[in-house]
Amino acid sequence: MTMVEKPILGTGLLAIWNGIDPDKENEFLRWHMSEHIPERLSIPGFIRARRYRAVNAYPDFFNLYEVDAPEILTSTSYIDRLNNPSDWTKKIVPFFKNTSRILCRVIESKGSGIGGYAYVIRLEKSSDIILELIDDLNTSLDVNAVHLMERFEEPAAFTSESAMRSEPDGTSRTVLIIEGLSDQLLQNVITEYASDNRFIALCGVPPTSRGLYKIDFLMNAPNQPNYGEKQ
Repeated sequence: MTMVEKPILGTGLLAIWNGIDPDKENEFLRWHMSEHIPERLSIPGFIRARRYRAVNAYPDFFNLYEVDAPEILTSTSYIDRLNNPSDWTKKIVPFFKNTSRILCRVIESKGSGIGGYAYVIRLEKSSDIILELIDDLNTSLDVNAVHLMERFEEPAAFTSESAMRSEPDGTSRTVLIIEGLSDQLLQNVITEYASDNRFIALCGVPPTSRGLYKIDFLMNAPNQPNYGEKQ
């Protein structure tokens, strides 16, 4: 058995940010780990799920679902699941706050492994404008992976599940994720290579949001080999 490290698995990604009513946080964590993520990973084409918790970011949680292709996120199997939420989901989702949900196509994914920390940047410019940042960030020994995503051309569907949230979901055109093993070292890299001034120089405007998250939970789909295992 040969072990290999991988960046983002698949060419599609669902990125979700959410807060939760403080009184419901423990219940949210139980639901998310024991029902919601396993349910999502049972959908054909879903590969891996990650949940991150804010270190210096807003809102409190950042979630990634890696999928075979972006079209999985508009598939009948997935939309049917969104339109038939479980009883537990019906109890939790109305307490979500500041939710953003972006169906993404992976433009670039370079590096190895999964870092303990992820710095996430969102902006309203085409991903092509900031492609040079990927190579710059990868020169740092304090970065283990960099991922650049752009919103998939299909709009996110309005579903029974989205209707339960108190506000419409937010969105962004482009998402940049930089992973590393140390929060301070990763922050130093961002200061050097991905400051607001750097984005202004590249595309004329700063990011609409940025923040540091720490990985909180990770799960593979049942039909996937152990992470890094080459068959």
